[in-house]
Amino acid sequence: MGKCKHIYNKYAYQKNSGEEESYDAYDKGNGTPAKFTGNQTARCGVVSIQYLSVHHSEGFSTYPMELNISNIDIVVILLFVVGIIWWALKNRKNENASEYFLAGKSQNWFVVGSSLFAASVSSSTLMGHSGEGFISGIAVFNYNVGAIFVIIFVSLFFLPFYIKSGIYTIPEYLGRRFDNRSRKYFSFITIIGNVFLDAGAALYTGALILKIIFPEIDMMWIIIGMALMAGTYTIIGGLSSAINADMIQSIILIAGSVLLSIFCFNSVGGWENFVEHFHDGVWLNLIRPNSDTTVPWFSIFLSIPILGFYFWGNNQVIVQRVMSAKTVNEGRLGFLFVAFLYVFTLFIFIAPGMVGRMIDLFGVGDTLPNEIIDGNTLRAQYGIDTNEVYPRLILKLLPVGLIGVMIACMVSALTSTLSATLSSVSTLFTMDFYKSWRPESSPRHLVRVGQWTSFITLVVAVLWAPLIGKFASLVAYYQEFSSYLAPPIVGTFLVGLFWKGSTRNGAFAGLMSGLAMSALIMTYKFGFGGVVPFHFLLWVPILLILSVLVNIIVSKCDRNKETDVETYTWNKSVWQDDTRELKTVPWYKNFRYISIALIIIALLEYWWFF
Repeated sequence: MGKCKHIYNKYAYQKNSGEEESYDAYDKGNGTPAKFTGNQTARCGVVSIQYLSVHHSEGFSTYPMELNISNIDIVVILLFVVGIIWWALKNRKNENASEYFLAGKSQNWFVVGSSLFAASVSSSTLMGHSGEGFISGIAVFNYNVGAIFVIIFVSLFFLPFYIKSGIYTIPEYLGRRFDNRSRKYFSFITIIGNVFLDAGAALYTGALILKIIFPEIDMMWIIIGMALMAGTYTIIGGLSSAINADMIQSIILIAGSVLLSIFCFNSVGGWENFVEHFHDGVWLNLIRPNSDTTVPWFSIFLSIPILGFYFWGNNQVIVQRVMSAKTVNEGRLGFLFVAFLYVFTLFIFIAPGMVGRMIDLFGVGDTLPNEIIDGNTLRAQYGIDTNEVYPRLILKLLPVGLIGVMIACMVSALTSTLSATLSSVSTLFTMDFYKSWRPESSPRHLVRVGQWTSFITLVVAVLWAPLIGKFASLVAYYQEFSSYLAPPIVGTFLVGLFWKGSTRNGAFAGLMSGLAMSALIMTYKFGFGGVVPFHFLLWVPILLILSVLVNIIVSKCDRNKETDVETYTWNKSVWQDDTRELKTVPWYKNFRYISIALIIIALLEYWWFF
């Protein structure tokens, strides 16, 4: 075995060449051998001081912590896995296409909202957000507080069309408004995003968690195990199984995250000490200068709302769950329930990551300055993988017994995302592609096609997941790719909904122009290693404007105007119908009042952390 050095504060550990795992320790200052007592010796490749960074010839990488996970923790994790699978399969509905893909449209607001929260809390909002908190403070919370405004917008203007139209997929709406060209393009892009962004990231982060706990197990086997867990109940039971599993997982996730936050703040002496530690610089500022690498100020008003609209309004994973609601109002209340939960993600996801800066989570001591350092630099110079922040907090701060609970929480978040993605891809492929090829297919046959699609999706995601570790952070991975793919789709939806003059040729031309520009950017940057001008978030409004302008120009020049657009474009009657229906609804269930309250809360958060 080759040699590598393990650095922890004062001492360096030199791994010996040979068959056995053994280490010699040296004082970094003078190179003299260090003396250790028996409980300080290296064991299984990890020195018991717990926090190590490994320097290989190709650079730094995080070395696993030494753990003392109890049998109780392992039992808790196993019981959780078995319990979730049993509960999901117990509540499955898969007798026909409506039951399998839309859960029979029978869900109330709490079930819908819980499922939405669990499905949306993926790598980008759990491990990703805590990692970004470690890197740059609360800037990443802009995505979550911005989501509140986007959710309200979508629930007001888009949701009625989705639920009342009886569609199975979001691309299906685009197909009815325009034609099958736009429908199939959007469906294809969504499938690609679901597989490589959502499913792949969920498997990678889940494997990362368990790899820290069980370093002796190969990461690929962990990925396969995660896939089998989520795939078992999703493939068999469809959306109803996924939603019922999500409801339980959401409750566990929220409770566990609150618990960890309490331990985090207690470890640093409370909220006041936390604020005092980060009062210098922009750590606690939501509004950042344009030079900020995480969230430049312009992106708060331009880019984040566009990306948020794509995630909450055009994302099959999300909207499919809303369409399972038994009424429009139940779907809206479920949506707004998620917005309410997102208010608190700053304290249960992001702030704990910042606490990691205060407690020397990675064992680099005083060598890590209290300033914002990007993820690539942290990995290269300090051996810190910020994707490990959240699981390391669990292992460092929680007592035996609660570790298993929190690991179950993390697994619940990640398997929820994976199951949601499988449901989305199976629905998109079956209803947008296969059914158009074989329109005579029976409902039972379509269910079988959906099950096989989920299985193939799992296989592809398993193969892709290990490659995600090459990116600086999970948030950077997800948001950058979304920034290139989402704007043309969002632009097409907005123009199609609010402008009756948009034609099928205009919509398709707008989509293709945005795709062409996005493909050029990604090929140049990721294919040839070129340096793309501007922060990737600045490309979001540029791509959207390009797509919209092309749509408008082509539509104006198009002689074949659309005739039947009233059903699929917004008009005053939608607002008037809502007003009449709300007269019979109690004030505390009136989505307009709830929306106003949420807007006030979001504005107060911006004011407090300005």
